[in-house]
Amino acid sequence: MVPFQAYQTPTAFKHGLGVLENLAEEVKALGIKRPMLVTDPGIVKAGIADEAAGVLKRGGVSFVMFDQVEANPPVELVDRGAVFFQQEGCDGLIGLGGGSSMDTAKAIGVVASHGGSAVDYEWADPNPITKPIPPLIAIPTTAGTGSEATLWSVITDHNRHIKFNIGGTPFIAATVALIDPLLTINLPAHVTAGTGMDALAHAIECYTMAFAQPFTDAVALLAMEYVGQYLRVAFAQGHNKEARYKMSMAAMLGGLAYGTDSAGAAHAMSQTAGGVVNCPHGAITARLLGPVMEYNFIGEPQKFARIAVALGEDVRGLSIWQAAEKAVEAVYRLTEDVEIPSLQQLGFSEDQIPLLAELAVKDPQTIGNPRDIYYDGYVKVYQRAFAVGK
Repeated sequence: MVPFQAYQTPTAFKHGLGVLENLAEEVKALGIKRPMLVTDPGIVKAGIADEAAGVLKRGGVSFVMFDQVEANPPVELVDRGAVFFQQEGCDGLIGLGGGSSMDTAKAIGVVASHGGSAVDYEWADPNPITKPIPPLIAIPTTAGTGSEATLWSVITDHNRHIKFNIGGTPFIAATVALIDPLLTINLPAHVTAGTGMDALAHAIECYTMAFAQPFTDAVALLAMEYVGQYLRVAFAQGHNKEARYKMSMAAMLGGLAYGTDSAGAAHAMSQTAGGVVNCPHGAITARLLGPVMEYNFIGEPQKFARIAVALGEDVRGLSIWQAAEKAVEAVYRLTEDVEIPSLQQLGFSEDQIPLLAELAVKDPQTIGNPRDIYYDGYVKVYQRAFAVGK
């Protein structure tokens, strides 16, 4: 039994085709006079940053742009962004892009409002974040990370070769999330695949975690259903508005499932491994999800059987154990259908397994895993992950 449960989000979610057109209105409603638009060069090149900037200009909003975000954003980037925020006299943030841009915007807000460096705010008890960040509008351009809905920012510390979490408090949450599926139209197939599988991982891990709760269970199951029905379609047809709409919803729901809680071994592994090899978070999480589920299903067979149903598997006439295994098979099949790269293709080698397992066991998300896992267990899961990718 879980002795205590709590869930809180201060974010207003606004989801719909074309909702980006409301950006200037939302900025003004929050009383922001000079926002900093945080984004990355890819969003600039794709013309999405200009689209958002156009909305702001037409609405008479004065803003500055910080377009230096990179994948797996490092401490130095956040600190540089916080200095820019203060130098430009900004009083609000707009995070436009994938998880890296939204996480960077959150972390910039923490450093701008608290001082110091991003590395000073690694999650701990007591939480080092003691007051709200400046108002933040999160605008996702991918469907997967769910950062628009979470209370977390994931930052890379190259000095320690790790990723670490900032947050775990409503103080870091986006004030408003504008979720416009049109921004994900024609997203590259490999990005659709990785981010979509990340949304699935959020849902599955938070649904099966050791201290799951009813609210997060409900949104996690719906996120799984949407991914099971629409990820393949979005991957195959980048222009498909229905698939893009439902995958954007799945990402938001997966983020809500993450909430203030932990994930499990797949995220403990992918976040720590991402500090060793600079690779897309969604892709590595996807490649690890099946092997982690294969290891975990005996800990929560009833829930894994329900996952199978959510993913569209026919479990009629099967035992709980057989149905639970169907969930694992479904995720392995989806991973291959959307062409997730192998660990080897992502830049990892089997020689790194001892290091990767040692890092994973230290990650705080380990405690949420539905089956006890220690160093030897992580070694076993990594060995399986390398084997299935060959």
